[in-house]
Amino acid sequence: QVQLVESGGGLVQAGGSLRLSCAASGRTFVGYSMGWFRQAPGKEREFVAAITWIGGSSYYGDSVKGRFTISRDNAKNTMYLQMNSLKAEDTAVYYCAARNRFATATMIDTESYAYWGQGTQVTVSS
Repeated sequence: QVQLVESGGGLVQAGGSLRLSCAASGRTFVGYSMGWFRQAPGKEREFVAAITWIGGSSYYGDSVKGRFTISRDNAKNTMYLQMNSLKAEDTAVYYCAARNRFATATMIDTESYAYWGQGTQVTVSS
């Protein structure tokens, strides 16, 4: 089992920045690839970004490429999402998720993630 806790959400003006954190506890953090997803009211959960277990590769959804950066610190069992140039359409609940590093499904596949945090609200005012 892996427990995930997100933090860092809040209210920010358009054009501003936020950094989300996802703290993991339980089983060995390095055993998992990690991802960020988001869900806005009335919409399906959307892939935001993902990073492999050792941090060698990262992936981004088209809507956040060039603005968001995913990273992880395995020594601290923590993953981050640096969000810059925020837009109103980035408003959503952001979730971190973990999946076994040997999983073969694409990183954007929501169903391939076995563990999820409770989410943190990000609101961008225009």
